[in-house]
Amino acid sequence: MMVEVAPVSEAVLVEPVVQTCKSALICIAACNQEELQHFTGFLQMKAYSPSTIKTYRNEFAQLLQKLGEIPVQELKPGDLRRYFLYCVQQGLSENTLHSRINALKFYFEQVLGREKFFFEVPRPKKPVQLPKVVSKEDIAAIIRAITNLKHRTMIMLAYGCGLRVSEITGLQAGDIDGKRRLLWVKRGKGKKDRVVSLSPALLVMLREYYKQYKPALYLFEGGVAGSRYSVRSLEAIIQAAKERAGVRAAGSMHMLRHSFATHLLDKGTDVVLIQKLLGHGNIKTTLRYLHVTNKDLLHILSPIEDIKELL
Repeated sequence: MMVEVAPVSEAVLVEPVVQTCKSALICIAACNQEELQHFTGFLQMKAYSPSTIKTYRNEFAQLLQKLGEIPVQELKPGDLRRYFLYCVQQGLSENTLHSRINALKFYFEQVLGREKFFFEVPRPKKPVQLPKVVSKEDIAAIIRAITNLKHRTMIMLAYGCGLRVSEITGLQAGDIDGKRRLLWVKRGKGKKDRVVSLSPALLVMLREYYKQYKPALYLFEGGVAGSRYSVRSLEAIIQAAKERAGVRAAGSMHMLRHSFATHLLDKGTDVVLIQKLLGHGNIKTTLRYLHVTNKDLLHILSPIEDIKELL
């Protein structure tokens, strides 16, 4: 027999929670702590990446803290709509809102098996942002500003092969095929493998690096032998190099990947080939770079040029 659950009070979902406890888990009622553990275990069984599990867990915990003693299983679509409206009113960004919606959608539809539970929950429109790209001259200036061989090799690989920062730190010595001038990127985003070409300049740099550092497992080891290099440390390296090189453009390590794709387009490389090199599952993701390439824009003269003699 179905038990009718009374609607959750709107005040419960929109009343801010005072963060007075040392651990976020302590702020969650015992009944919902069990659901949080169940949720995390389900994500692990589905083999989601550690970063996705961390994001989803944190977003789910935000709701559980608001609920107090109300079991999360009792929520209905109307309760969630009020909760997301509260999140919007608190100034959460569109990207954060999408992450929170994705996390809760996974819980209700995947963990609890409530099909189309989010059918009535609208999603905020994401802003259309262009990739952050810098010129070839700025890339060269950044690389010149790095004197440490390991750091320079990582930055050159990021730009020269269009790698994500996690792909660089996850590279192993056996992923390089020097004879065929290939680099194997294993279990990239979406757990997909791909192969990218290594230029002669990168091969020379990698051989010099390998001869000096002799890595055991990971190509770029951290402070402890056998451990992978820290993503946070690599992000700090690019920011410090930009500052020394006088490059003021905003952007993190991912800027090098964006620049790799854009500079290939500038040279006339086919967009489908660039899609394969980047490991994009959808061509639409790669087509974003068409908005920042100067390949065609350089041939377009502004109408101001037609009247400059009259000014």
